[in-house]
Amino acid sequence: MVEAPSDISTNVVSNATNVDDQDTFVAEIALRIRVRASELGVTQADVAEKADIATSTLGNYWKGKRPIPITALLRIAAALSTSVDRLLGSDAAGEMDLVAIREIDLAYGMGGTFSDGPVDLQTHYFPRAWVESITSSPPSMLTIARGRGDSMQPTIQDGDMVMIDRGQRTIREQDAFWALTVGDIAMIKRIRVRGEIVHILSDNDRVPPDQAHHEEVNVVGRVIFIGRKV
Repeated sequence: MVEAPSDISTNVVSNATNVDDQDTFVAEIALRIRVRASELGVTQADVAEKADIATSTLGNYWKGKRPIPITALLRIAAALSTSVDRLLGSDAAGEMDLVAIREIDLAYGMGGTFSDGPVDLQTHYFPRAWVESITSSPPSMLTIARGRGDSMQPTIQDGDMVMIDRGQRTIREQDAFWALTVGDIAMIKRIRVRGEIVHILSDNDRVPPDQAHHEEVNVVGRVIFIGRKV
């Protein structure tokens, strides 16, 4: 599993040049959070619970008493069904050099999920430098999905965030993780190619391996990052 570097939690006031600017920026974000919560009719406690942030910590963000780390702002935006852009202000995301990566709600089932259902999109924002540290592909070629099932445990847990690089679709490295479809079934598996046969492997030793002819397999992309809540 690729570990996220420490600077992914950089405070969102890093672009402010002095203390007064930082205080103003933090207060403006707090105001936008409260306004959005009011629009939805939710309380501070509701947001804290949905964003999985301690009530006291969220209270400091809510009142503008503390700068908000990017990771926390992402969760708050999701809890408020809004974008990071809106909470930061129209130009702040660009100034912070964040990149947008879309999440597909369908997920790729780690045991196998039918892939012909509806797909809902959500957008996450990450520091450009961090994204570039794990792939040379542009953000437009990256997709986030959520792991489903237990066939890839312990490596990938149910609900883990999985980043897929759709710019890598040719299997050149054996036993790497790939998102793929076989017929109407979508999955994330280790892949091993032997001639025209694709061996589909699970990390859970209770799940038997499978195989398919290479013409039956559609490679969606390579898994380049796995993240989970701890």
